[in-house]
Amino acid sequence: MERDAEEKVICYEAMLGSVSVITNVSDDNNEFYNDMTLDQKKERVGRSKGFLVHMRALDDWGSEDMTAIDAAISAATNFIAE
Repeated sequence: MERDAEEKVICYEAMLGSVSVITNVSDDNNEFYNDMTLDQKKERVGRSKGFLVHMRALDDWGSEDMTAIDAAISAATNFIAE
C-alpha cells in the first residue's frame, strides 16, 4: 500500500521528532534527560533509532532530505555502543 503525500509528511515529521530525541538524550548538557541512567538513555535512543531505521527503509519517500535522519541513526549507533 502506497502512502499519500499527507501521510509522508506526518511520518517525516515523526522521524524528525525521533532525531530530536536522539540528539537531546545523548547530550549530557541537556537537563531534561539527566534524570535517566545511562542504560535508560541507551534504551530510549535505541527505540528512536529502531523507528528511524524502519521508516528510512520505506522506498516511497520521494525528495525528502534524509541527511538529519541518517546522521541521527549514526549518532544513535555510536551512543549505544559507548
